[in-house]
Amino acid sequence: MAGCSSTGGSCSTPESQQAAAAQQELAINKSLGKIKNKILVMSGKGGVGKSTVSVNLALGLANQGYQVGLMDVDIHGPDVVRMLDLKGNIEPPKSPDALVPPLKYNDNLKVVSLEYMMRDRDEAIIWRGPLKIQAIRQFVSDMDWGDLDYLIIDAPPGTGDEPLSVAQTIPHVKAVVVTTPQKVALADVRKSINFCKTVKVEIVGIVENMSGFVCPHCNETVDIFKSGGGEKLARDLELPFLGKIPMDPKVVMAGDDGTPYLSSDAVSPATAAFSKVVKSVETRLPPVAQPTPLKMAETESSCACGGSCPSHSDS
Repeated sequence: MAGCSSTGGSCSTPESQQAAAAQQELAINKSLGKIKNKILVMSGKGGVGKSTVSVNLALGLANQGYQVGLMDVDIHGPDVVRMLDLKGNIEPPKSPDALVPPLKYNDNLKVVSLEYMMRDRDEAIIWRGPLKIQAIRQFVSDMDWGDLDYLIIDAPPGTGDEPLSVAQTIPHVKAVVVTTPQKVALADVRKSINFCKTVKVEIVGIVENMSGFVCPHCNETVDIFKSGGGEKLARDLELPFLGKIPMDPKVVMAGDDGTPYLSSDAVSPATAAFSKVVKSVETRLPPVAQPTPLKMAETESSCACGGSCPSHSDS
């Protein structure tokens, strides 16, 4: 994956920059044209379990026999690779013009994350906005996603560069908004909903995560952290409610072990609840015929680096 080849402060000519940008845009459109449903999993609040929802939504759909991609655009805190216990690093393409193969979790699920492209997975990513924007564009243009029924995109908290870049790069993307029941989380999640309205991203629905607690002894759900706040928010804003997922200690252990529990065959209120969420998403966004051709999006910069070269880094 290459950005601006210049490191000394000078880029190539404006003509070559425009040609490179146009070529990348064509590659993005070609890739997206093979993907039937694009789903951005987001929240205005950190710590609500977006990655857990993203991973298990992707696995749940893959287990139904669909071809699914999982793209981790949380540049500074990517967790998807570890949650799936994926090993190895990025493999270079066989030729300069070939696409880069994603990691494969199984025959139905492909995964792309910045973490598996790094030699040291514990290294901190210290990037400004333009570099993150270009990385996300390359996640679409340079990766060999192939034909997918669903592309699940795991975003970091907030309404900053990453979700905005996804909204601008991927036309027709739709959002699943994750919240917890507490009022402080719901206040931040309202900002995510307003973000979607501003950038014209359709909301598939709201997921209320950590809704109650599954007792490890009796397997019953106890509402020690409240329950129903996300459902009420969906009702107040006239948005679809996809379901409530209780906290389960086994989910935490499974995420650390790289064996996602919610998509397992285990009998639990958490797995039953998540099955309903997967079914709700599948019902609202069934695989359909190929989407309408995408229009060429306007780029904010004529530089092929997408604003990531040193001449843009101070803006």
